[in-house]
Amino acid sequence: MNYLPIFVATTHQHIVVVGEGQMAEAKCRGALKCSARVTLFAAHPTVTMREWERQEQITLFTRPADVADFAEVRLVYAASEDDACNERVAGWARAAGAWVNVLDRPEHCDFITPAIVDRDPVVVAIGTEGAAPLLARQIKADVEALLPSQLGRLAMAARNFRDRVSQRLAAGRPRRKFWAAFFESASASLRLSDEALQTSLDGLLDEHACGAAPVGKVAFVGAGPGDPELLTIRARRVIHEADVIVYDRLVSAEILDLARKEAKYIAVGKKGFGTAVSQSDINAHLVVEASRGLMVVRLKGGDPGVFGRLDEELATLHEAGIATSVVPGITTAAAAAAALEVSLTRRARNSSVTLLTAHDAEGFAEHQWQQLARTGQALAVYMGRRTAAFLQGRLLMHGARADTPVTCIENVSRQDQRAFTSDLSRFTGDLDAGRFDGPLMIFVGIAARTGAADLRVAAGSELVLTEEAVHVAG
Repeated sequence: MNYLPIFVATTHQHIVVVGEGQMAEAKCRGALKCSARVTLFAAHPTVTMREWERQEQITLFTRPADVADFAEVRLVYAASEDDACNERVAGWARAAGAWVNVLDRPEHCDFITPAIVDRDPVVVAIGTEGAAPLLARQIKADVEALLPSQLGRLAMAARNFRDRVSQRLAAGRPRRKFWAAFFESASASLRLSDEALQTSLDGLLDEHACGAAPVGKVAFVGAGPGDPELLTIRARRVIHEADVIVYDRLVSAEILDLARKEAKYIAVGKKGFGTAVSQSDINAHLVVEASRGLMVVRLKGGDPGVFGRLDEELATLHEAGIATSVVPGITTAAAAAAALEVSLTRRARNSSVTLLTAHDAEGFAEHQWQQLARTGQALAVYMGRRTAAFLQGRLLMHGARADTPVTCIENVSRQDQRAFTSDLSRFTGDLDAGRFDGPLMIFVGIAARTGAADLRVAAGSELVLTEEAVHVAG
């Protein structure tokens, strides 16, 4: 983002608009929605501008603005059709410490006024950073159709009731559960009179205040390979409900952004053959946070049950008497195959696929390589970059054909995803030549779809496993 979306306080502040005609009028109309004092400089005011002046909604000057007019001003709209005038106004305003919006010049703007859906005090702001104002207006129309016109009345009632909720309910989940219950019945509440709405809030608060103290739990959530669009609906909901997020290194920033900003974030990532948070420390984090009565999400890349040490963490929590749940995710092998538009199994090519992890070098070396090298199956090797040469040597040593196709895909489902197809004798050299150093999935015995090699491939294709079995080894 080039612009940080914020709401600027305008009470007891001063906004100045300089310009003529419809565009200056539009800037005034937006400014008049807030509580700021508005001053307009327009040599030839429109009828509407004159009416605003008559109603004392704005202070109107028909003379040109001068440098002294921008002292103690918060926001300035330079809305003249004369670029030189706008540049002069912008310079004066910035020198006085004001933020400036310059007509039709987003690159010269300190701020941009978004399209606004106004259900005061509920305000939805929609912006395109000046790139497509018409698109913002179309989105605004869609949002306006979704939000009841009296939604602001409900928000106002909630604001007036917040202190009572804070006095009777503990911070965190108890309060969130109360407000979730209230807003879930929003459509019915809007039909109530003010007195009936107050009675409804009182009754709901009594009901929640009499409830038991919050009980902590841990939800293991599969974050998939990185693309937020590959999350399940349930995963999104659970992530948003979390008080604490305990996350792995490969969980993308876009997925972490789905959590509430006030949640506690604990990074416990492990990096192959490097420094890492110990498993015992991870277990301790889970137990401590859940024991405080918090909703903890253990966010794991891919699927929690595939090379995620899920059983170890579950056992620790069950021993501590902490409730758990598991939300599956798309494992990286499935996402990689979908991105390449190939299947993990195919008649006459391979009737099974073995999933391996190269993260643990010692365990990786102990595999039954003769079995893995046999024809009729494929291998999906997770985190295989550092051990690619070892994988190549062991397979060739145990009878795998040198021309066996090998497809490598890096950063599966992400914007910087890339892939190539080679063969078992050459793929390590191709990895080095291409400087592949991100999280890597290696398919042995599976070639990319014709034309897909060496391309950045888009995520989101569907993958259906239709053959006999998927074997997991490791």
